[in-house]
Amino acid sequence: MNTRDLQAFVAVVESGSMVRASEKLFLTQPGLTRRVQNLETMLGIELLDRQSKPLKPTAAGNEVYGLARTVLRAVDDLMSVASPDSEPTGEFKIGVPPFLSELALEQPIDRLRSAFPNLTLRVTAGWSPGLLQIVEQAKVDAAVVLLPESVPLPEGLTSTLLAYKPTVVVAPRSFGIVDEPATLATLSGYPWVLNQDGCGMRSALSRAMAAAGLPFNVAVEAFGSELQLSLVTRGLGVGLATPEVLARSPHREALQVIDVQDFRNGLNVWLVHGALPGRLVRPVELMRDALVEKLEKDAACLALAHSVG
Repeated sequence: MNTRDLQAFVAVVESGSMVRASEKLFLTQPGLTRRVQNLETMLGIELLDRQSKPLKPTAAGNEVYGLARTVLRAVDDLMSVASPDSEPTGEFKIGVPPFLSELALEQPIDRLRSAFPNLTLRVTAGWSPGLLQIVEQAKVDAAVVLLPESVPLPEGLTSTLLAYKPTVVVAPRSFGIVDEPATLATLSGYPWVLNQDGCGMRSALSRAMAAAGLPFNVAVEAFGSELQLSLVTRGLGVGLATPEVLARSPHREALQVIDVQDFRNGLNVWLVHGALPGRLVRPVELMRDALVEKLEKDAACLALAHSVG
């Protein structure tokens, strides 16, 4: 089997066009077509639905596409063993939680693209428990996860603690919650505006309420910190936020931070990965360092703002 035929087929599937795929691989369109046809002849199946626009793989072609990407990635890994100091190529699959993509991912991505222009970055967003699973299954190379301090990490993964993120309870000022240490019992009488199940902050709150034998009424599930804070401001419930997100929000003046004496909670930010091929060692190290720098800078800016205030 010729890996160039696999590369041609993958390029067609990902671009949805023979023309764009031939431009990407610097091939003539007839040359690209021959490579795809060679693969179809060797496998004895039709891989592309040529009546669809954009071009799409057949059912069998979709399966071959996934396997072809795995083969091409393995070839990249083999080449990196022979040349560990060469320019990283191929794919770098990263998993991130929504909170991090909102707050701190832009700078690390920019640095990775600048330092390793021949490396294709594929970012998958998801809740931390799911991200840990796909790291263990090697569906992503590395992931950043947010977990309560009490939650252990799976054995067999390399884990680096990047930062600690405290969380705060916020309520609309219209609720008139007294400005003194409250309790979970006090808050149990209010509805909540939170992320969907799987969010680390929600999981920690849910466990704390259950341990105290208190009702836990999630009135609204909403994706995205800013949307949640907007809904809390409008009186739909009480919410959770990190201090950095709250400080940047245009709704912060309409919100009250509630001091909850029996719920002092935060999340550890971890970078986790399995065994890495040589070509990804430097990209993972750069990502780690850039994230630490960004998270430390955000924490310092927040501390300065509080001291000035």
